[in-house]
Amino acid sequence: MAAAGPLLLYDGECGLCQRSVQFVLAHEADHRVRFATLQGEVAARLRSRLGGVPHDVSSMVFFDGERVHLRSRAVCFLARHLRMPWRFAWYLRFVPAWFGDLAYRLVAAHRYRAFGRAETCLLPDPEQRTRFLD
Repeated sequence: MAAAGPLLLYDGECGLCQRSVQFVLAHEADHRVRFATLQGEVAARLRSRLGGVPHDVSSMVFFDGERVHLRSRAVCFLARHLRMPWRFAWYLRFVPAWFGDLAYRLVAAHRYRAFGRAETCLLPDPEQRTRFLD
């Protein structure tokens, strides 16, 4: 799994999370990020193999091939794969994790109310479809 590239795990039922995946697809620099839902089989396998992947779906998870990054750190490490100016979010890694996670948790706590639940699945194009693992 690690050799194939970075992996973003997201809440497949969250409207904000699905929009975030669409944002990544539109602004990616290297087209290497793969995607899977936190509710799916890929996340379950990663949980059993590595640990550190929460069962709680309120955290975005980014696996860079070596380490699992959660919440605001997941966003920072994901930003390395985006085109400019979005790549500047990589520098947010210098913000203390507790502070970034505080803001992340605030948004996560209200994401269903503000953005709703996803009523339909993403419809990636054929090239993108190969990068969705479940």
